[in-house]
Amino acid sequence: MNLSLLYGENANLNYYENRINALKTAFINGEGYEPTHLFSSPGRAEILGNHTDHNNGLVMVASISVDVIAWASKRTDNIVKVCSEGFDDVIVDLTSLEVNPNEYGNSNALVRGVAKAITDRNYKLNGFTAYTTSDIFKGAGVSSSAAFEVLITEIFNALYLNGAITPIERAIISQYAENAYFGKPCGLLDQSGISIGNLTKLDFNTPSKPDVNVLNAPDGYSIVITNTGGNHADLTTHYADIRKEMEEVASCFGKKVLRDVNYNEFLTHMPSLKRRFSGRAILRAMHYFNENERVLQAENALINGDTKKFLECVNLSGISSINLLQNCYVPGETTQPILLAIEYSRQIIRDGAVRVHGGGFAGTIIAFVSDSEVDEYANKMQNLFGKGNVFKAVVRKVGTTQVK
Repeated sequence: MNLSLLYGENANLNYYENRINALKTAFINGEGYEPTHLFSSPGRAEILGNHTDHNNGLVMVASISVDVIAWASKRTDNIVKVCSEGFDDVIVDLTSLEVNPNEYGNSNALVRGVAKAITDRNYKLNGFTAYTTSDIFKGAGVSSSAAFEVLITEIFNALYLNGAITPIERAIISQYAENAYFGKPCGLLDQSGISIGNLTKLDFNTPSKPDVNVLNAPDGYSIVITNTGGNHADLTTHYADIRKEMEEVASCFGKKVLRDVNYNEFLTHMPSLKRRFSGRAILRAMHYFNENERVLQAENALINGDTKKFLECVNLSGISSINLLQNCYVPGETTQPILLAIEYSRQIIRDGAVRVHGGGFAGTIIAFVSDSEVDEYANKMQNLFGKGNVFKAVVRKVGTTQVK
């Protein structure tokens, strides 16, 4: 496989070749023999669809050119051993695949959960040894845990199943491991974007089997993700309130999620909604409906090669997250790093788009920036937020894969 498919046409491929070879050497030094298979699992970026997936909405997600790589080989003793640079070894006995509450929140749980989901599909597995290293930037919301669990799924898939598991099933298996074994009630967006690759529109009308449309990202633009800082502690309630308020509005129409509510009916019932709910809840529901429409418009723009319209949709999504969804600041706090980063970006970017990235309240923003000005933009953002908090990437052509 040409490494430019993983890391971009302009990537320093010598760096990636050296990284791969160094990991292979670590495997040989640790195990005493050469590994047989090489794998890569990328990070992901949320392009559109801010807080819509939990109400069965539409999203646009992309895999990006940072990844976890792994060298792996089969074992015959039903043991999975994963040695990750900078972390304790993960050792899991596949003869015991029950949920272990003591493993909540750690990598053992992800390996065990993936193996359980695969064996529940009547596949036969055995163990493997893998050595991994990652350049997925921390603290930027690009889903390193999802990249790891999809990687584990693909290692099993390649070593023992002859590639029988499809990319979307691979994502579903990984989500199950994170929900049931790791203890995190995530949706399917992260795993899907990582597993499928490229830039993808996902329709979660049937959450367990999303409709997938793979698209081409606009040429001539890079992604820049900035970790703006802010305190992530005690934000769970704020995240939960978005889903709670959206579903409360849906319940007014006898539905569980907003996806099943007719938007015109929603608008017609505005007076009665105002009597029952806060203005914020109504505005968040309005964001949901409008964001779904923006995903469709952006999809159509990419199909037709209309980059200007696509960037317009990304910008409007960012404005909606500020004004309607209201997840670009923590209520009552004055630091507001996300708002500062977005508005400063708007002053800098001449050709591109910017919006909040992921859950919001504190954390990251994402910008599409033309290649001609991406270095200037990144440098200015580094001056404001620190060099270690600004990351350039491109949309990656393939998702989690065996590298041959």
